Amino acid sequence: MTFDELGTPGTATVFEPISISDESTVVAEFVPDDAKESRYQSEAELESAFIKLLEGQAYEYLPITTAAALERNLRMQLEVLNSIEFTDGEWRRLFTEKIASANDGIVEKTARIQADHIQVLKRDDGTSKNIYLLDKANIHNNHLQVINQYEADGAHATRYDVTILVNGLPMVHVELKRRGVDIREAFNQINRYQRDSFWADTGLFEYVQLFVISNGTLTKYYSNTTRDAHLAEVTGAKRARRKTSNSFEFTSWWADASNKPITDLVGFTKTFFAKHTLLNILTKYCVFDVDRKLLVMRPYQIVAAERILQRIGTSTNYKQTGSVAAGGYVWHTTGSGKTLTSFKAAQLASRLPSIDKVLFVVDRKDLDYQTQKEYDRFEKGAVDGTNNTAHLKRRLEDPNSRILVTTIQKLARFVSYNREHEIYRQHVVVIFDECHRSQFGDMHLAVTNVFKNYHLFGFTGTPIFAENAGSSGSPRLRTTEQAFGDKMHTYTIVDAINDRNVLPFRIDYVNTFRLPADLTDKEVAAIDTEQALLAPERISNIVGYIREHFDQKTKRASAYKVGDRRLTGFNSMLATASIDAAKRYYAEFKRQQTDLPPAQRLTVGIIYSYAPNENEPDGLLGEEEFETNLLDASSREFLEGAIADYNTTFGMNYDTSADGFQGYYKDLSARLKNRDLDLVIVVNMFLTGFDATTLNTLWVDKNLRAHGLLQAYSRTNRILNSVKTYGNIVSFRDLEQATNDALALFGNADARGIVLLKPYADYYAEYAKLVAELIAVFPLGGEIIGEAAQKQFIALFGAILRLRNILTAFDDFAGNEILTERDYQDYQSIYLNLYAEFRRVDEGEKESINDDVVFEIELIKQVEVNVDYVLLLVAQWREARGDGSDREMEALMKIQRAVDSSVSLRNKKDLIISFVDSVNVTDDVNEDWKRFVAARRDAELEDIIAIEGLKADETRAFVESAFRDGAVPTAGTAITRILPPTSRFSATNNHAVKKQTVLARLASFFDRYFELI
Repeated sequence: MTFDELGTPGTATVFEPISISDESTVVAEFVPDDAKESRYQSEAELESAFIKLLEGQAYEYLPITTAAALERNLRMQLEVLNSIEFTDGEWRRLFTEKIASANDGIVEKTARIQADHIQVLKRDDGTSKNIYLLDKANIHNNHLQVINQYEADGAHATRYDVTILVNGLPMVHVELKRRGVDIREAFNQINRYQRDSFWADTGLFEYVQLFVISNGTLTKYYSNTTRDAHLAEVTGAKRARRKTSNSFEFTSWWADASNKPITDLVGFTKTFFAKHTLLNILTKYCVFDVDRKLLVMRPYQIVAAERILQRIGTSTNYKQTGSVAAGGYVWHTTGSGKTLTSFKAAQLASRLPSIDKVLFVVDRKDLDYQTQKEYDRFEKGAVDGTNNTAHLKRRLEDPNSRILVTTIQKLARFVSYNREHEIYRQHVVVIFDECHRSQFGDMHLAVTNVFKNYHLFGFTGTPIFAENAGSSGSPRLRTTEQAFGDKMHTYTIVDAINDRNVLPFRIDYVNTFRLPADLTDKEVAAIDTEQALLAPERISNIVGYIREHFDQKTKRASAYKVGDRRLTGFNSMLATASIDAAKRYYAEFKRQQTDLPPAQRLTVGIIYSYAPNENEPDGLLGEEEFETNLLDASSREFLEGAIADYNTTFGMNYDTSADGFQGYYKDLSARLKNRDLDLVIVVNMFLTGFDATTLNTLWVDKNLRAHGLLQAYSRTNRILNSVKTYGNIVSFRDLEQATNDALALFGNADARGIVLLKPYADYYAEYAKLVAELIAVFPLGGEIIGEAAQKQFIALFGAILRLRNILTAFDDFAGNEILTERDYQDYQSIYLNLYAEFRRVDEGEKESINDDVVFEIELIKQVEVNVDYVLLLVAQWREARGDGSDREMEALMKIQRAVDSSVSLRNKKDLIISFVDSVNVTDDVNEDWKRFVAARRDAELEDIIAIEGLKADETRAFVESAFRDGAVPTAGTAITRILPPTSRFSATNNHAVKKQTVLARLASFFDRYFELI
């Protein structure tokens, strides 16, 4: 190339980049190898091939199988990383006090890696030195090694498959199963390791941050606290109060940047286990939140965050700041974790040396509160909220406030009050959440006209395209792309449902408005339809329908755990077309429930506020501000009365004043998330930006379309557990075409078949076929002989359980279950017997021999028999006792059947049967039960104290605390204080073994007696 070719001398030549890469964590496009192996591959061969792949990617293989060798290697690796040679005394102090402290568990070790990875060592000469466990600033300074078949002697002798060491610490554990085996068994295997042996020796395996499970064909990953929390639910250990993100449903697929899943172990290894990818995930793309849970980001979240950082860098270098070329928008569907993605993008952007401030902007005051709360959950104090414009000004002027959350209204007021300000010249990143509506109008221009050196990014689950753009406002700011720049990454609802990151929808259209047959379409158009839809008879019928079908739609017969609470069923929202409609519905619920006993009433709440336009012509949901003073007198008076009802129910003291209404909003939001409310009536509030995993049903009496429709529906489809399999939409208006149009716009032409559940007939036909097979192959009363037949029964009944879980929400299923209630109980008893037998085999074997058996225990638990029901049966038996009739025997068999078919009561069977034998005809069953259980509980605890040699008073106090708190504490010093003295670091590690043995016995004791009286 000659100088002449560069352009005219004295003029600037601009070069457009062809390719930009800062060693992206997620590969842009993955193309799998064409070569396919056809021969059978054993688990050992799969493991060997996996390790060979890692060695080819510069992992060092080590033949380490013992705790002593693991510790020696850790010492060497930390010496290399920190350019130091420890004396034996220095190493012992560092290891026992800073790395393997006797009182630290998984949570404490995770906190050390994520938030406290630099430890201070007091050297023998009195000086101090920082010791890095990880080098997060220069990730390639960290050394990766791979070990396999490590042997741990915990409650049972165990051998682990493959473990990745980072600077000598176990950070990633890989559990492999042979091809053809369900990978859920690998998930369950890791749970058994945690229970039996991760704590063993010096507890270094509790440093594992990520788990990978694979059968060669399918491969997934998840964080350590997903596994830890799942085990806590199983064993009754301390549970967190937030979301149940601890079951197999919360494991993730890896993918390329175009969202194509990389499921095969070979492809997964080449991408996820690429050194820079794995180290980036461990050091940048995990968030240890204030609930002390480790959130590991999904590939599409990482791509979006990195593309924002790349755009900041390149547009700054090319002097494009202050224009749409310096920004862009991210289209990630509602419910896919946009807030976590935006938080990580904001956090990483704020750490760039050239960036002065990051502004996170929302378009409503309620979202301001919700977003700051979410950000605070990711990292307490990481962001500053802004109460008003003056507060915003102070924060903008404070150099220590790196990330601010504010509303666009406050930001626009700040601009109008401050025509000149230093912040306008500073290098700022502005991130808009749900970038639509108000960001496109005058306020958008007011902000972008005064800021000179900015990058503007938007996140949305439902972009505004030309097809769904309104006709108002500036023609240059009608679509998301016009306002924010080009699309940087896409993850649609179709992607999310395929990945199982959100649930599909099930929609019922309930016709409540029938027009006279002699009316033509043109005549219908002339009717005041909305007024007709508010007819008292119609409102009464809809409320009656909701009350009649509430238990069915929200699965009130299903029980499950969320945190430390046992809940039955889910909750719901009713979306209404106007404040007038909301008021009428609330009054009708109140009227219909007046004479009902309190236990039969639904707990109903209502929230609305002033909105200039309740119905937007372009399908967007109208904005409801917090200004209740702008409501008409009648609406405000009605809301005041409804809030008074709420105060009476929950013992609060809110009203419609500015502060009182804001407090009401926050409290109602929390109670809806905690499932304290059965149903909340809304107009537009809560239909966007509100997440409650326990909410599964949206009752709709409102015309929705496009953006607003998908936003509203998506309140119901957050993943919780295997009981919640879809979001339930019950529409009292004909929204079928609007639904199809919205799915085509925000998904693709084939989205309907993925996003919506199949018709009832499809599920029922499969169910009927499986039940017929069950009855023919495994008739009740016959034996199931041999392991092959047992596994066939387990698979068949598990499939029936999964289908019943879906079918129970269909109106048509009632009365068509095929199996009688008794037969279903008997089959469930057989299923649970096999579950107990297979678990005993697994616990007795060094390696599980039941790799291909997966039990649907969570679906069994949802229809759980409780103690109150059994006591009712005991009372019936007592009344029949003594007459020697069939009635007496039938009552006794009912008790036996109820206990045998219950997951939680089976380990209490001997208690219940002994109690039945002790009851006489004149006893008060409930009082006798309390006395009986208390005596047996005390006697069994004294046996445990004597057998294990525990400190008696301390153990009794420990157990009382566990029953009071609802959990057995497994970490900290509480358990240590009740143990007899042993050395943590003895050669045989008696302390760890003893601790785990005692914990197992006390957890079993707790599980047996908790909530019995």
